[in-house]
Amino acid sequence: MDDFERAIFFSFDQSGAVDTQLKAQAMAYCEQAKQSPKIWHACLDKFRVSQYAEVQFWCLQTLEEVLQQRYRLLDGQERLFIRSSLMAAFCNFNLDDSSADPAIPIVSRPVFVKNKLAQLIVILIFIEYPIDWPSAFLDMIGSLSKGPVVVDMFIRVLNSLDEEVISLDFPRTPEECAGATRIKDAMRQQCISQIVGAWYSLIVMYKGESPFLSAAVLETMQKYVAWIDIGLVANDTFVPLLFELLVSSHEYPKLRGAAAECLLAIVSKRMDAPSKLALLQQLQTGQACSRIMEAQEPDFALKLTALFTGIATEVLECSKKIDLNGASAQSPALAELVTVMLDEVLPPVFYFMQNGDEDTSTTTFQFLSNYVGRMKRSTAVTGKQADHIAQILAVVFTRMRYDGASKESLDKLDKEGMEEEERMADYRKDLLSLFRSINRVAPELTRSFIETTLTKVLGKVDSPFEDVEAAIVLLHVMGEGITEDALKPGGGVVEKMVGALLSTNLPCHSHRLVALIYLETVTRYVQFVQHHLDYIPQVLAVFLDVRGMHNPNPHVSSRASYLFMKFVKVLRIQLVPYLENILQSLEDILSAVTSSKTTVAKGDLDDRSYAFEAIGLLIGMEELPVDKQATFVSALLMPLCAQVEAILASDEVKGDPIGSVSTVGVLQQIILAISYLSKGFGDHLASNNRPVIGNMFKQSLDIILQVVPSFPKNKVLRSKVISFLHQMVETLGSAVFPALPTIIQQLLADSEPKDLLEFIQLVNQLINKFKSSLRDILQDIFPAIVGRVFALLPQNVFPEGPGSQTEEVRELLELQRHYYLLLHALTSNDLSSVMLTAQSSHLLKDIVGLLLDASCKHKDVLIRKICVQVFSKMIADWCGSRIEEEKVPGFRQFVVERFAADCCVYMVLDSSFNLRDANTFSLFCEIVAANKLIYEKCGNDFLIHLATQVLPAVHCPPNLAEQYCLHIQRSDVKELKVFYKTFIEKLRPEQNGNIWRR
Repeated sequence: MDDFERAIFFSFDQSGAVDTQLKAQAMAYCEQAKQSPKIWHACLDKFRVSQYAEVQFWCLQTLEEVLQQRYRLLDGQERLFIRSSLMAAFCNFNLDDSSADPAIPIVSRPVFVKNKLAQLIVILIFIEYPIDWPSAFLDMIGSLSKGPVVVDMFIRVLNSLDEEVISLDFPRTPEECAGATRIKDAMRQQCISQIVGAWYSLIVMYKGESPFLSAAVLETMQKYVAWIDIGLVANDTFVPLLFELLVSSHEYPKLRGAAAECLLAIVSKRMDAPSKLALLQQLQTGQACSRIMEAQEPDFALKLTALFTGIATEVLECSKKIDLNGASAQSPALAELVTVMLDEVLPPVFYFMQNGDEDTSTTTFQFLSNYVGRMKRSTAVTGKQADHIAQILAVVFTRMRYDGASKESLDKLDKEGMEEEERMADYRKDLLSLFRSINRVAPELTRSFIETTLTKVLGKVDSPFEDVEAAIVLLHVMGEGITEDALKPGGGVVEKMVGALLSTNLPCHSHRLVALIYLETVTRYVQFVQHHLDYIPQVLAVFLDVRGMHNPNPHVSSRASYLFMKFVKVLRIQLVPYLENILQSLEDILSAVTSSKTTVAKGDLDDRSYAFEAIGLLIGMEELPVDKQATFVSALLMPLCAQVEAILASDEVKGDPIGSVSTVGVLQQIILAISYLSKGFGDHLASNNRPVIGNMFKQSLDIILQVVPSFPKNKVLRSKVISFLHQMVETLGSAVFPALPTIIQQLLADSEPKDLLEFIQLVNQLINKFKSSLRDILQDIFPAIVGRVFALLPQNVFPEGPGSQTEEVRELLELQRHYYLLLHALTSNDLSSVMLTAQSSHLLKDIVGLLLDASCKHKDVLIRKICVQVFSKMIADWCGSRIEEEKVPGFRQFVVERFAADCCVYMVLDSSFNLRDANTFSLFCEIVAANKLIYEKCGNDFLIHLATQVLPAVHCPPNLAEQYCLHIQRSDVKELKVFYKTFIEKLRPEQNGNIWRR
């Protein structure tokens, strides 16, 4: 190793073995060497004889820079020397076994060096072909007889030419596109037929002794098929060779796969429908299709599937083009040819989708979806199409089954089971989308297939779980759009299938996946039970025994609780005769949900609590006698309330503002249980018709409200109590009023943004439900709410820019939004006077100021609209009329001087106010209406201020200002809106800079 090589070697070091300073010196030395005018000569010499890959690569990399930056500046002899030297390397330096030449053979050099050499030859071709180097490709073809090493380099050059110059898969500059066109045109005229001939000879020559080399030639060839004359490869010479390689089972699999890719490139060549069908006919693909349907090596199977799917896709595209072009003399014959070709190619498509791995089957989804989509135009699916639909359905069923080897993991849902379930859920998306399309196109065929499959699966006690689960999934999905008539007596095959499912002892019912999909399907077809009441005992048994809510698997039992609630919602009246049996069966479930010994995940807890909602729906019906109803409610509520009282009275919770994990967990479950139970009782029943029921829920409310002062620092319990109050408002109505003042003060104490947000949502619900009845309570609590909001919201604007939207900022923004919604609820329900009480008077200036600012400048246009609506309500309520006194001294002047100017003029003239945006236009409509309202309340004071102060400030011409004021006076809102848009368009160009500075 000489000093030059050593410097290169050190500069490439990544191991850290070379001293940092020494490496820097080496890199500087190499960079300095690159500046030498004759560096290209040194690189060619060193590349030829150096045995070090780093040196070889550095020399080629430096030569690349020379070619790109200085080559055109060299004289003819120098350029010829570089070209000759690179072609000598391409030819392995003409070395043979007896040669004494010190050159290092190309065959012994690393792949990345060979690829870099190929790139350099391509750069020369781009620069010199065809003008200065017309024989470039013929020179390479003439050297192929030198053996596999040169053949390998020839393939690398062609691959590099495609990747670096020709392929449209990469973005190209206009200069590069022009160069690619120049090269392709010259190759077509001069040498492409010789290159194709060389491909054929090389494939035949090496398919026995070096099949990987033949495969590489085919892989290169398929890249060029798209732009060469198709006749060069789709002929009686090449096609038989490709099919021979494709169907011969003893050929090298990679070689067979490359043949498949070449054939796919040929059939994918763009052309009109008659020409494409003629090409496909010439290729005689039907013969290959019939000979190749057998188990194949996975990679080859994937390429085969792509080939047959590609052929089928091209045939289908031809069918579309024939239809689009309209009837012609050729149309019947072409349509018949399409049918014949599809019949030939679809069997292998189905075979490989059904028998290959998932990667194999996914390549065909799009084609099958398109094929089914073409059937939508048919009035009926019959004959061959019906046979194809049946085959596709069989494929869907086969592919959507779980692997039987995963049975135990899927049942226990361990890590492996979870991964398998997630994988299958993702994989099934395309399958079930295809199934839905088939069901829309051929519903009768689909139902017949499912009936046959279900009958087969349910008829054998040893049916594997994967078959049972997949069959029920298809029935479940089919039910998405099922009509009620299909489930009534005499409804046909669907009625028959659902009846069979409900009356059969299901194989593998104990498996988690089977149990879950069975319950989901029963719930989806609940209307069947509605029309066949004799099935109720069987379905109830499924929900209530070990197949449902008593299933030992918590995933099944918790989901069963939710589905049972949905089932009860539909069959509420019909289930009354079974009520006592249901309560008895669920007694242990209901107790377990609120037991301190029960530990379940949060999601499961919520689902299990739906059992209380189901019971509430059943016992909350007015059809139930009041004494019986009261007995049931008392039996359910009293133990839960007693449990809460016992917890709150225990010594271990006293003095603990947060509570232990177990205590908090039990309290959450009880609050949730009572809340869910109460959903079955409306305020009409609980407060008016049957006050005894309302009193029991009122007692439970009083007890639950004690949780907040007992655990004042526990945010989770505070949130649960607020949610509980939401539900009690719906159940008890105005009966909640006596409890509100105390609990509201408790909830407001030390509230953080998220707590206050939840509380404001509760207050908004109360306002919208009880309206002016809530006035007295609101007068007491409104100052505290607003004071707390102002204390939490930032005094300045919210931070902007990258990383500014922290969780804390998002919570504050959401709090701000709900604060404006609170003001909107007040003003929309004739409660704006709440803001004018003596307790709130000190806040009024800040309320109005913040509201104006948000009306004009808030980033969210929808919040601006809410604030403008609030202002409009305030104007209507507080400004009186031109002959009445205003309720808020100075407010009318504020509206005229600030709101009318800032919001109704300055804001709409700002360039950011985009009337093409739907939300902004909706805000604009509110502003137009506000203008009319201000004139109605403030009269000429408003118009005078506009004409003398506001409009001159925005450079409004006097005649336009006069028109504006006249339209406000005389036009209705619709006419004013039209003029207002024109007014903005005329005046906006007059603005100079930011109008908010005015």
